[in-house]
Amino acid sequence: MYAIAADEPFKLSEGNKFYKKELEKPELNDKDVFVKVKSIGMNPVDTKTRQTEIKQPPRILGYDAVGVVEDIGSEVTSYKKGDVVFYSGRADVDGSNATHQVMHEAYISHAPKNVSLNEAAGFPLTSLTASETLFEVFNISKNKEDNKGKSILIINGAGGVGSMATQIAKHYGLKVITTASKSETKEWSKSLGADIVLNHKNDLRDEFKSHNIENVDYVFCTFDADLYYEVMIDLVKPRGHIATIVAFNEKQDLNLLKAKSITFTHEFMFTRALQDLDDQYQYHRYLSEISHLISEGVYKPTVTEVMKGLSVDNIFKAHEKLENHEVHGKLVIEVEE
Repeated sequence: MYAIAADEPFKLSEGNKFYKKELEKPELNDKDVFVKVKSIGMNPVDTKTRQTEIKQPPRILGYDAVGVVEDIGSEVTSYKKGDVVFYSGRADVDGSNATHQVMHEAYISHAPKNVSLNEAAGFPLTSLTASETLFEVFNISKNKEDNKGKSILIINGAGGVGSMATQIAKHYGLKVITTASKSETKEWSKSLGADIVLNHKNDLRDEFKSHNIENVDYVFCTFDADLYYEVMIDLVKPRGHIATIVAFNEKQDLNLLKAKSITFTHEFMFTRALQDLDDQYQYHRYLSEISHLISEGVYKPTVTEVMKGLSVDNIFKAHEKLENHEVHGKLVIEVEE
């Protein structure tokens, strides 16, 4: 058993400060599941967390994972040894950049059986983030008829979260407008269900006019909230709702929201876990629903690149790819031990 860890925050320009750390199997709590990790999904949040303070080194990064259950706690009844599960985990425990991981049952679900393990590893974090945003932030109905005539703009529709948000929004009856610029990412976004793909290299206000779009009910920003803040305010309907998963780097004027009575939300998928909210099994419920719809062929895998082997070099290279915006959809690493 081993993991890829770091003892201090660092920028990629400082060189590779990841290292291989040997692990011992921990004691399991009553609701814990011990998983042999088969594949891990890489996310932009990994690169951001890598650069933040480490309170208790070493730090093992990683969230998305799919693996095989090797042991369970005394009160676990939904899983048994040999089950294939997937999950996104918590932001405050050792992560999935490891050959084995302990995860509370509230955060996992049985993985879909009709996709590969690598493809399954690309779903959890992005699916959970998109589901929370659509169903809890925007309060979109799961009755498709209720959503007729409603529209959503997803900024960076070809990214990991954007790719899943597009599929979920489309499945539940919304008109989906996304942004992309390269022919490859435009086609990718359309293949996932986008009705219209705008060129984000142009002013989105002009793009709306050229496509005869007046405004949208919802705007979901998954890239550079500072850059798009005032644009989103212009494009959303009066009493509309804007959500972002990207923190501001600059101070923004909340008074700009007032004239149109716009609701603005920062979405953070790990809030339930970090704030010890009493509905943490919602992670399991969302993942179970996602797994079912994947199995039904409703949602397509979003993995576009697979790296072979959990190693110091591969983790570093994956961070480089993410920081350089070289990935559309999801990048995963297949764990080989």
